[in-house]
Order: sequence, then C-alpha cells, then structure tokens
Amino acid sequence: MIGSGFSISLSLLKNEFSYMIQIGQTLVSNDLTERYFFCDLEKCKGMCCVKGDAGAPLTSEEVMLLPELIGNIKPYLRKEGIKAIAQQGTHCIDSENETVTPLVDGKECAYVVFEDKIARCGIEKAFIAGAISFRKPVSCHLYPVRIKKYEQFTAVNYDKWDICEPARIKGENEHTTVFQYIQEALIRRFGMAWFQDFAEAIEHSEVKNNSH
Repeated sequence: MIGSGFSISLSLLKNEFSYMIQIGQTLVSNDLTERYFFCDLEKCKGMCCVKGDAGAPLTSEEVMLLPELIGNIKPYLRKEGIKAIAQQGTHCIDSENETVTPLVDGKECAYVVFEDKIARCGIEKAFIAGAISFRKPVSCHLYPVRIKKYEQFTAVNYDKWDICEPARIKGENEHTTVFQYIQEALIRRFGMAWFQDFAEAIEHSEVKNNSH
C-alpha cells in the first residue's frame, strides 16, 4: 500500500514501473525477485563497462572520494584511462546532467582495464590489492539494477540490456535471481535494516501468493 506521504496513485505506479514493493521511501520492482541474473564475464566480456553513451553514475560521496583516491588507483589503470581522467577529471557531467565517470574517446569507462579481452574495473583491482578501501561505484556494484530518484520516492528497477543475455541464461541455470545476485550491493546502498525489511516483504509476498 502506498503511504499517505505519496500523492501519486497506485495505478500510475503499476503502469510506469510494473508491480512495486514499498520499503520506506523506496519502491522496488518485483523484477528483482522474478528475473534471473548471474554475470558471465567469459561470454559478455564486461561490455557494460564499454558500451553506452555515458560513464557510470556517481553519488555525491563518490564524487568527493575519487579525487582523494586517484593517486592510489592510477597504478591499476591503463595509460588511456589516466589520460582521459587528466583531461576530464575523476568525474564529469553527462548529457542528462548526471555526474558520471569519464570515458576514453567516448567509449569505455576511463577506469576500465582489459585482461584477456575482458573489461574489468581498475578501481576494484586497487581495492582487491588493498590499495584503497573503496570497492567501486555503487551503481556498478548494483548492476543490473538502476536507482532513480523522484520527488517523493526512489525507484529501484531492473535494467534489461541485450548484452547481458549470457547473465540471464547463467542466472536461470544457477537459479539465481537479481535480488540474490546483488544482495551485498543492496546492503551497501540502502543498509542492513532496509535489506532485512525487503527480504521480509518478499517472504510475506511469496507466502501470500502460495496460499491462494
């Protein structure tokens, strides 16, 4: 049920977002519990870090953090990425006025490195090596889920991209839902209390559906 603080109607939410689960001021698409997903880098080659017309969305905290960490991240980047960051900065503004990571010649993210023709995150490589304590932008950690803020609520939606078809196939084979795949990222973004409320809502919904 939509709380009294929302002026938007439930029918409109159904039309625009499909069925949603409300947790506090967030509305979460049921696609997270009904769709399967498990990244298959050997097949997709990490193309989500290469294709598209803009870099990865950054939070305001990440915008402040990256300039402090870039010195420790640089040893894990390609010279092309370092050059792009030197020219554009650790972040930039895209055509939709959102703060994102810079790109190399309008293509891959400047923080991308290639290993065996697979695109990987240089920030995450620095994290794994113990050079920094920041893993990578939370928007990357959450993918294939995208967060969009509206005036009265925040929408949490599954983003279906054709290049992720191998992940959908592997997810179905592994019987792993989007929700299961990105649990750690959801906790990082929204906190443990929110995550536990969401898990309980899913369980309640499953019990209710099974009782019909």
